Amino acid sequence: MINDEGSGDRHAALASDARRQVLDLLMGSAIPLDAAAVAARIGLHVTTARFHLDQLENAGLIRRAVGRAGTRGRPRILFTAGPAAREVGAQHDLSRVLATALAEDADSGRARAVRAGETWAENYADELRGSADDGTAPLLRILDRLGFDPQLEESALEPDSAATEGDADGVAAAAEGVAAAPVISLLACPFRADARDAPDVICSVHLGLVRGVARELGHDPDQVGLRPFVEPELCYLSLGSGWAAPGPGPVPETTQQ
Repeated sequence: MINDEGSGDRHAALASDARRQVLDLLMGSAIPLDAAAVAARIGLHVTTARFHLDQLENAGLIRRAVGRAGTRGRPRILFTAGPAAREVGAQHDLSRVLATALAEDADSGRARAVRAGETWAENYADELRGSADDGTAPLLRILDRLGFDPQLEESALEPDSAATEGDADGVAAAAEGVAAAPVISLLACPFRADARDAPDVICSVHLGLVRGVARELGHDPDQVGLRPFVEPELCYLSLGSGWAAPGPGPVPETTQQ
């Protein structure tokens, strides 16, 4: 799980199930396809298909070429999967293999997956240094760059929406005080397909990532909880207390003359 800029763009592009379907279609096609063909095969409006194709192209996952059929009129724009798409496919294959292996642990791989996520977070140590007073902004930037489409909610989770205390890995659980904690909605996930197949492992890696970021920012990582798949394409992160962005600060006292 590499956090370079290109990888982050690819993860973000693939956070959409529809875009992943478009990419899978192009990867499996023996011939280049235009937007109309993509739309027809997946069941999208052609304008929507063009939007997803543009996003995939901007992420470097597909390539476009001008079709030269020898006819007059506007040339067809054809799309094929690029080498980076094969790389992403191989990475997801590796992710599934590792998740399957970890799932053989007595706890279904949760503990080791959390530790892996915490190690992942160490890659952001330099970026996070000096950001302890910036509230949730540094975490939101990282999650957004990775393609989770995070949204800070104005209200916290209801107390009964969290699972029972004592769940050491924190997936589907949150620490005491969650009702008053900031909550981040994750509206997308670049690993959603893998997470559906192996939630104990994949979601635990994401929990470990956020806990590691929390530790780097000086927060208690044990207060971080993840509630995956509240809806088919929605997960909740609860952060615990102390994450509010700083206010303007106290007004300096004036000395009576």
